[in-house]
Amino acid sequence: MTMDRDFRGMMTSIEKHQLQRVIEHLQELGYRTVGPQVRDGAIVYDDIASIEQLPTGQIDIQDGGTYRLQTDIEAGWFDYVVGPHSLKNYLFPPREPIQQLTLNANGWHAETPDLTEPPVAVFGLRACDLHALAIQDRVFLEGPYVDPQYKARRERLVIVAVHCRRAAATCFCHSMSTGPAVSGGFDLVLTELDDHFTVEAGTEVGAEVIEHLSHTPCTPAEIERSRQVSLDLLQEMQSRTPEGDSPRPRQLETDGIRDVLMQNLDHARWDDVAQRCLACANCTMVCPTCFCSTVGEVTDLTVEHVTRERTWASCFTGDHSYTASGVVRPSIKSQYRQWLTHKLATWIDQFGSSGCVGCGRCITWCPVGIDLTEEVAAIRGEGT
Repeated sequence: MTMDRDFRGMMTSIEKHQLQRVIEHLQELGYRTVGPQVRDGAIVYDDIASIEQLPTGQIDIQDGGTYRLQTDIEAGWFDYVVGPHSLKNYLFPPREPIQQLTLNANGWHAETPDLTEPPVAVFGLRACDLHALAIQDRVFLEGPYVDPQYKARRERLVIVAVHCRRAAATCFCHSMSTGPAVSGGFDLVLTELDDHFTVEAGTEVGAEVIEHLSHTPCTPAEIERSRQVSLDLLQEMQSRTPEGDSPRPRQLETDGIRDVLMQNLDHARWDDVAQRCLACANCTMVCPTCFCSTVGEVTDLTVEHVTRERTWASCFTGDHSYTASGVVRPSIKSQYRQWLTHKLATWIDQFGSSGCVGCGRCITWCPVGIDLTEEVAAIRGEGT
């Protein structure tokens, strides 16, 4: 299709109900549409066909080991923050077959499964998750070994992102320079105003979708209002004074963080956190950048057909560090230290950036509320 105009980089205005047309048009193009919705007391990503499925009027109350939803008549369509799901669930699934083996007269025959699933369009993603996606891209797509399944899914992904206008108490994207404003990596990005959305295209796909909507160019005043939404939130997050009864905003001092952690591997704080940590691996499961996996084999009853599967793994398990000489990291202390130092320190050596995007999921979904910002501050000597 040839477009009459190129809307990339331009901001237009649409009525909120037009989001339904975005979903329908992407489905017409063959995309599986995925978006936020309430399930089992949390906001998760799943297949979406109607804007009626969106968690409109819901906000999430998050803190260390705490997550609950609350109805707010003043809340908009996207005033929740982030739940336990991220893009990782769709590009690097928790379980997937990577090889099929069949026994025949000539021995074992191996085949790599074709990727038959449709392309995916995901709605409602935030700035922190797009930065996490960029980190996963470095892990799976750069260097001499490219993951073919991830690559195939990534090339067919469409992202409809949203600028945050609210933060949870566990958010610290401002400390990691990953939000709250979406800065790139999207096909479309929405800013929710009181009675409509402003929308900006970042790719040809996004511009083509806009062409199928009833839209009007934004006025200078609308553009200013849209830009101010995330700027106001950023200022609020940077403040160390909580508003009303709200918990104190999280902050993470990142200056010299690699050396601070690597020069304090015997700090007493590691023993302290080990007494609280359950080694349940929740933090690695909800983290949008963790990429550890293991491979196992599943046979049928004839033992003539074998599926080799890749599943998520975690450095909080003993098997993760198992070698011929035994388990290298047998204690919770060593496992937590491995996770935190890799995430915030040695990740920089591997990939040139931190492995943390400040989404706060690891704090919220830790059963005992362990807070990595608090642990780093304590190692720095800034807290207890």
